[in-house]
Amino acid sequence: MDRRKFLKLCGTAGLGFAAPVGLRSAWAGPAEPPPYEGPYTVFFNASGGWDTTYLMDPKGVGGINRLYQEGDIQTRGAHKFAPNAKHVKVGMSNEDFFEKYGKELLVLNGLDYSVNNHDPCARYMATGKLDSLAYPTFAALAAACRGPECPLAFLTFGNYSSTGNLVPMARIPYLNSLNLVANADAVGGTAQHPYHDAFVGARIEKALAEQAEARVSEARLPRVERAQNMLYAAQLNSKALSRVTPFVPKTAPKERLAQQVDIALASFRAGVCVSANLTIGQFDSHNNNDEDQMKLIPEFLAGIDTLMRRAEELGIREKMVVAIQSEMGRTPTYNKGNGKDHWSIGSMMFLGAGIKGDRVIGATDEKQYQVPLLAKTLAPDKEKGIRVRPEHVHQALRELAGIQDHAFAKQFELKIPAPERLQGLWG
Repeated sequence: MDRRKFLKLCGTAGLGFAAPVGLRSAWAGPAEPPPYEGPYTVFFNASGGWDTTYLMDPKGVGGINRLYQEGDIQTRGAHKFAPNAKHVKVGMSNEDFFEKYGKELLVLNGLDYSVNNHDPCARYMATGKLDSLAYPTFAALAAACRGPECPLAFLTFGNYSSTGNLVPMARIPYLNSLNLVANADAVGGTAQHPYHDAFVGARIEKALAEQAEARVSEARLPRVERAQNMLYAAQLNSKALSRVTPFVPKTAPKERLAQQVDIALASFRAGVCVSANLTIGQFDSHNNNDEDQMKLIPEFLAGIDTLMRRAEELGIREKMVVAIQSEMGRTPTYNKGNGKDHWSIGSMMFLGAGIKGDRVIGATDEKQYQVPLLAKTLAPDKEKGIRVRPEHVHQALRELAGIQDHAFAKQFELKIPAPERLQGLWG
């Protein structure tokens, strides 16, 4: 009965579990999935469309913003950023963020989204493919290539999260939900209060293993056999998930991104997760752009800071690759509601393993239009450069992750011509 409750809970949470691989003749008996030890991939999504001129691509000319002038723009190393400390009530200012992370931060400005509608842009940024609904997000692709046997291989909290049917999508909305999943055989998800004594649990595990072994020799329809294998795999993975328990914080933070960060990091540290898709919304500032962006950007940066600090405490900071993005930018002009509408040019930020920081690649001009780049040198060139789009970035991410030649990556090729592949993006 408790196992059935566990499986029902997993279904509710959107969890999937890898089944034992191989033909009947290759059955090797029960095996708990080994801990996944990195690297870990994290995507931060500012859903709705952030105003990059109030962050990493400042513009103090032409009335593009109303909060600072050209002479107010701040610098830290190679980075230029908009000053916003005096407007921050809660969260992390640009000044503090670039002071703390500028040396390891790579900024890509002048990214061409090609369209400016939320759904296709979100899909494009997540997958690198604009004209297909079948492609997986990079986070899902990385999970499928690196650790498909992990119980929570691809963890997502929203935004576009297609998996391409390569790996299950896991959703754990609250820390308490993570405890319930990690301790499915315990009362209320509390490890100290198991339903069964240890010797009873061991006998149950042995009986399940014997049942699974016996079924191997029975002739069954493929669908039935797959269902039974998935059931047994879920039972094995329930043991793997229990490794999460020591890393779950005792109290849940109030901040939206901090809650997601705690769930993702506990799963990473326990070796049951490969990648996570973190997100907060409300950036779609068609009205009162300045007020909304000054509230949301500091909250967003504080979430990134929380991830990096907590990862350091858990000893996995050096194993993470972090991508920071939104599905569009905001127009260089204000509308009648003091807001800004959709703009198809934007920026991304990256930091983590294998990424050289204190660099800014790409640019927009004084009117916030993209400046093309030379793919070979990454230098701006309006005449001979290419318009850098999400697929160029995703191809580079695949190469950074070392999965560009994996069968799954080839199944979902981006087909970037060799002369257009960004060389040296990561430094």
